[in-house]
Amino acid sequence: MNDESRRLGPPSFPPRYRASGVLLHVASLPSPYGIGDVGPVALAWVDRLHEAGQTWWQSLPLGPTGYGNSPYQSLSSFAGNELLVSPDGLIEDGLLRASHCAGNAFSATTIDYDTVIPFKHRLLKTAWTTFRSGARRDLRPDYEQFCDVHRHWLEDYALFRALKAAHNGAYYLEWPAELGRRTPSALAEARRSLGDQVDQVRFAQFLAFRQAGRVRDHAHTKGVRLIGDLPFFVSPDSSDVWANPELFLLDEQHKPRFVAGVPPDYFSAQGQLWGNPVYDWDAVRRTGYRWCLDRMRARLAYVDMIRLDHFRAFAAAWHIPSGAATAQTGQWVPGPGADFFATAEKELGVLPFIAEDLGLITPDVCSLRDQFRLPGMRGSNSRSTANRITPICLTTMRPILSHTPAPTTIPRLAAGSKNCRLSKNNTWGII
Repeated sequence: MNDESRRLGPPSFPPRYRASGVLLHVASLPSPYGIGDVGPVALAWVDRLHEAGQTWWQSLPLGPTGYGNSPYQSLSSFAGNELLVSPDGLIEDGLLRASHCAGNAFSATTIDYDTVIPFKHRLLKTAWTTFRSGARRDLRPDYEQFCDVHRHWLEDYALFRALKAAHNGAYYLEWPAELGRRTPSALAEARRSLGDQVDQVRFAQFLAFRQAGRVRDHAHTKGVRLIGDLPFFVSPDSSDVWANPELFLLDEQHKPRFVAGVPPDYFSAQGQLWGNPVYDWDAVRRTGYRWCLDRMRARLAYVDMIRLDHFRAFAAAWHIPSGAATAQTGQWVPGPGADFFATAEKELGVLPFIAEDLGLITPDVCSLRDQFRLPGMRGSNSRSTANRITPICLTTMRPILSHTPAPTTIPRLAAGSKNCRLSKNNTWGII
């Protein structure tokens, strides 16, 4: 399913390398099912990029969305977004019938998550029931191999999602204390009572990775490479924090002692208060950065490069005391720095990363980026111009100022659209 021998080698950027690509989130692709997916429409988009002479396709984070359905508030750093599983792919695999997908009316221009979520969950439940009943027995070895390879995160994630559904989507700190604190006997009982729901989540992840792998393999045959996106911080209500509380600065009730954000700047006089828990880097370092590297490996299962969101936090991050009304009272706290990237290079063999270094970037951030020869988004305060990625306006083909805010909504392309009218932040080139 994820045969590494079929993949292109690690990307490299020689000194005079030039290429271009498009940023378009998978959810924005045209689809009769209310949301873009990693099925035939994604393959057709790759073909369109190839025909247009493009080399790269960049997407937003592809994890399962939580609060506000934001790609940057994921329920897991490892899992794929089951909403992006293609119904057409499930029909092709004999896990659904076309009639299962009929009788729904979706908007052609926006994503109505209140309609899409129950629709997709119903289809995935039907696909699981079909598979469990004995259909597509030939997929069973691949499914079991997937569960074994990804066991280190999949078991916790599947139980987390099953428990979250059983508690009507509540924040895990609002569950019974023995479940929120992961008392072994309570977890064992939950696995027993929610066994079928846990298996269904596992199977949905198998499908998500399988279909995403098909897109990756097709892209490679067309000479197109894929760029994923990895947020620096994780959502407070995620399997990441629930399963690994020791890696974060939490109090005795497992609530964040500090939260992430950025100090006052030209965007906001009070700074930005994001609310994500921050890492206990001493604890993470003692593990050899195992969790951090594992989440990167999970992304690299279906992309070629990873855009490291908020790269400057690897040098230092703004820690704000929990409960603060604004981000003004925070302080800079050193991140893992060069030690992390040296470890990553040793473990991964290469550093398939792009540094997002927009905004006010201090010399230590530039030094860290340049020390490991990472290409980066061009920021006006970045001193080095080697291997920079510049956002380009699709309509004017002029560079966009690095401080232009990202769009707050994600448009979808109309089905059958001949012209891709993307927002101005959605196209870039490596210069």
